[in-house]
Amino acid sequence: MESLSRSYRKHNLACIVLLVSLLHANAMPSDKIRFQVDSEDGRLTVPELINKYGYAVEEHPVKTEDGYRLMLHRIKSDRPNATVVLLMHGLLCSSADWLMIGPGNALGYLLADRGYDVWMGNARGNRYSRNHDSLTPVLPTFWDFSWHEIGYHDLPAMIDYILEQTQQPRLHYVGHSQGTTAFFVMASSRPEYNEKVIQIQAMAPVAFMEHMNSPLLLLMTKFLSTLDILRNLFGIGEFLPNTPILHEIAKRTCPTSASPNNLCINLLFLLSGCDPTQLDPAMVPILLGHTPAGAATMQLVHYAQEVRSKRFRMYDFGKVKNYLTYGKLSPPDYNLTRVTVPVVLYYGLNDYLAAPKDVHTLAARLPNLRQNVQVNHKLFNHLDFLMANDVRKLVYDEVIERIVEADKVK
Repeated sequence: MESLSRSYRKHNLACIVLLVSLLHANAMPSDKIRFQVDSEDGRLTVPELINKYGYAVEEHPVKTEDGYRLMLHRIKSDRPNATVVLLMHGLLCSSADWLMIGPGNALGYLLADRGYDVWMGNARGNRYSRNHDSLTPVLPTFWDFSWHEIGYHDLPAMIDYILEQTQQPRLHYVGHSQGTTAFFVMASSRPEYNEKVIQIQAMAPVAFMEHMNSPLLLLMTKFLSTLDILRNLFGIGEFLPNTPILHEIAKRTCPTSASPNNLCINLLFLLSGCDPTQLDPAMVPILLGHTPAGAATMQLVHYAQEVRSKRFRMYDFGKVKNYLTYGKLSPPDYNLTRVTVPVVLYYGLNDYLAAPKDVHTLAARLPNLRQNVQVNHKLFNHLDFLMANDVRKLVYDEVIERIVEADKVK
């Protein structure tokens, strides 16, 4: 516990010193181009957000094999036979991830502007996917899933539905964080889906987590057994639900100034990495208006297990249930040699959650890795992939160019 406390103090102090020095040096000049957003955006649903900025939105309900009802959001292209791109969010997030920084910057809008047929998924349990054939979110059994089920059930259901609706044989996939974890689960556990994806571009990919160094998540890992016991005994299934109360707290405690005392900014930095040069403080209330969007506690426990085991493997239920579930006392590893789809990885040097060493470990296990791309900004962190001031220049333009190039040879 003392070592975790020292880690917390070290990261917090370093981040505040850096923030103060950058403010003093005018690292965020007043003439910096701001995003085309306003404070209302944090209070809008995804369909309302898309309509607000003049794009046509569709909502598509999808049912999984195990009865969950998911919601896909679509910005439909006017072009006949347009190339399909599926965007998949990370842990505690939603389809809003791809829209928050507004037209001209957010990846969902950029792809739509280029004529692509843009689909944005919502994993089971988030604010847009809280229905089931026989269960409701008030029941603990509704939350009996981790990101394994998202990869094994949700993604295949989304992909099959999208391809049927569009009459396309394959689609592009872009994921962030858990959106990459779930994809590697799917492609290794249900390898037939490799043939339905042209290419995956994985931002801040999370599979191996040995070197994860977020002080907040390390603290959670310390109490891993307690989290699991609480869930099993008391049915604590949902982690950080999205509620109006949280929105109000965000509005009152997250000032839009880059003050060193901005609690929300410092918490975000402690979670994902410190990068004051790329964070517009005005984006923080908008981010917290959409996040957390809801997730199962099992999803976080599963990640904490990855940190402890130093392996990319299935959920550890304990020896007895492992034997009943897997036929062995410990959970099996995901077989990444079965991930045959072309893969491009993107990682930041200052990402506390998808640590560069862990991304390199993943890269070495993938049989069809096309490139492992280090973002050209030394402080680039986990959340920067969604809301950095320069994310279009640093990441999204390259992502779109790779889609264009892949389409030339498909």
